Amino acid sequence: MFNTRDGQRAAEGIRTTYRTFEVNSLTPHIGAEVCDIDLSEPLSNEQAQDIHDAWMDWKLLVFREQELTREHHKAFARRFGKLHVHPMQHQYRGDPEILKVKTSADSAYTAGDGWHTDVTCDEIPPLGSMLYVTETPECGGGDTLFADMCLAYELLSEPMQRFLGGLTAVHDGALPYVGSYKSKPPEGGYPRNEHPVVTRHPETGQPVLYVNRGFTSHIVGLSGAESRALLDMLYRHIDSTPRLWCRVEWRPKTLTFWDNRCTQHHAVWDYYPHGRYGERVSIVGEARPAA
Repeated sequence: MFNTRDGQRAAEGIRTTYRTFEVNSLTPHIGAEVCDIDLSEPLSNEQAQDIHDAWMDWKLLVFREQELTREHHKAFARRFGKLHVHPMQHQYRGDPEILKVKTSADSAYTAGDGWHTDVTCDEIPPLGSMLYVTETPECGGGDTLFADMCLAYELLSEPMQRFLGGLTAVHDGALPYVGSYKSKPPEGGYPRNEHPVVTRHPETGQPVLYVNRGFTSHIVGLSGAESRALLDMLYRHIDSTPRLWCRVEWRPKTLTFWDNRCTQHHAVWDYYPHGRYGERVSIVGEARPAA
């Protein structure tokens, strides 16, 4: 699809200048705002390649002041692959490739309120997601935190890295979709699949810590108590290490594009009773997560 590079960083850090635009970093290792690009216009091959390269470098890209229709949104996502249909889409109406993310005073929950990676219950989870937010809380708040799961792995001790490297875990869609969201499963149930606890990013080659509180039910081969203790330790590592994170402050007409293979995110619900509205498009992965 795109030419890939070796993923190595320059000694002075990740670059911020590309052929067709520049970016402003949010942290030294994850997150960058892309300057001077209009996503409602068809992308040139050079622009698409630069976006891909910046996405590989920063894992999360933020595009401000974008006037997008649903067709613009989907056309941009299609430059990176086939569009994904969410497992809960059977109970929604409308475009199957658009997931509405709406929170109001009447909401029982807000989607993504807790650290997770999108739809890891799928056999081949989405490789990336694009959320376009058009309504933000009048009171402020409603930011989204993103975590660098390559760095999360890197900060673990070598003995723990070696131990995790031989393990797999089950990711079960019923955990969030039935347990948290109280939805009715489709015929045959929600997806449930086994993935390595440590995966390798298919393009950069970096090792990735690949368990998340939203979908991971247990680690295969361990007792229930062992699995829970290990997962709880890894989740605490993610949610109590601010060095892993960047924070996106939403403004209307902002689109974010994150690499779902090596990040987690947490939509902070701190704006009740105000509302927030956005629409998400996700891109189908090319292969199962692999060690």
